[in-house]
Amino acid sequence: MDHEQVREALAQCEFFQGLTPQDIERVVALCEVKRLEAGEFVFEQGDFGEDLFVIVDGQLFLDHHFNLGDRQANVTIASLGRGRVLGCWSTMLDEAHILMCSAVCAKPSLVVRLSGSQLRRLMVENKEFGFIMLQRLALLLRDRVRLAYGALEKF
Repeated sequence: MDHEQVREALAQCEFFQGLTPQDIERVVALCEVKRLEAGEFVFEQGDFGEDLFVIVDGQLFLDHHFNLGDRQANVTIASLGRGRVLGCWSTMLDEAHILMCSAVCAKPSLVVRLSGSQLRRLMVENKEFGFIMLQRLALLLRDRVRLAYGALEKF
């Protein structure tokens, strides 16, 4: 995947859609492409989180594992596909964070990884860009909380 394809993937992503070409270009500079096979984890619950991921192609499940004493349980919070974003948001806020769910590939997938702390640096350098990112983060987190509550109702 070349530079132009990464730029196009970000421009179509729910989180970065509508940004100026200059802002997209700055974010592209932070990106690394990863190819993953079905069953492979993008990240696992309990890991230290510091990266964000954009799904370019494929499908990922966000799963949460529960330890209920003598019982174990897993619940799928969401199934995410092309253009969706996931990962550790706290690094955008300059905080360390332990991941509360796992992201596993349902089928072969292509994702773009970017560092939350480097994205934060861009947000601090350009306050208007930073404000837009925080607005989008708030909306995305609202949606993920809704999905998590919905998944718990199935449990």
